[in-house]
Amino acid sequence: MFRHQGKSRTLKHNLRIATILSFVAGIVNVTGFLAFQELTTHVTGHFALFIRDVADFKLWQGTIYFLYIFSFLFGSFFSSILIEQYKENKKLNVFVLPTLVECAILIGVAVFSNFDQMLAPRLTVCLLLFAMGLQNSFVTKISNAVVRTTHLTGLFTDLGIELSQLFFPKSHPNRKKLKATIKLRLFIICFFFMGGIIGGFMYSTLHLKLNTLLFGALILIVSLFFDDFRLKLITIKRRYRRENKLATAPKRKVKQRFYNKKS
Repeated sequence: MFRHQGKSRTLKHNLRIATILSFVAGIVNVTGFLAFQELTTHVTGHFALFIRDVADFKLWQGTIYFLYIFSFLFGSFFSSILIEQYKENKKLNVFVLPTLVECAILIGVAVFSNFDQMLAPRLTVCLLLFAMGLQNSFVTKISNAVVRTTHLTGLFTDLGIELSQLFFPKSHPNRKKLKATIKLRLFIICFFFMGGIIGGFMYSTLHLKLNTLLFGALILIVSLFFDDFRLKLITIKRRYRRENKLATAPKRKVKQRFYNKKS
């Protein structure tokens, strides 16, 4: 799920990582908005507000939105730097690094939120945007720009285009691939929505407030452990099959010689 990159990835790989990351993004999105009345998974709205304040010559107020935009950008930049820096190390799964940084940010924000005097709202929004920039960057790289998980505008655009292509089988004959892509878009949208509902329930009804982010971090950590465990299990199975083939190979050769002599 976190190891295959680009063309080596299958629909199953993309569905797994898309559902997990879009669910986490949904949690972060609703939690950040309920806590600070600010968008914390994308910067489209922040950019519009930044332009409005600049046009009204409210430069200092506009600087805040610029910092939000820059935080998301820097998160994407930092994620890519980590991946490029360590991608030559074949033993290291480079996509784990930005995921762990994201987990650390979510856990840190949740823990420090329990001390009101230590929590700066605007800085916290910047940290959450940085974390979502990290996530959006590495999932874009790992899926070769097939999966995006932190905002839905582009997803709904692509989904609308692909649904329209179903009505033109002559122009788009590869129906299997088209339906697989539509399925992927729908999964991302649905799990982003589910993450938002569950995050809102935990924030408001269970009164967890920003501690809701711990649930998102827990999902990421469990998915990393599961991915690593699954890889080790596959490696053990392959090694066992290889050793079994080597062990039975001499017996097969002896039988073959016996049949050759007999004939």
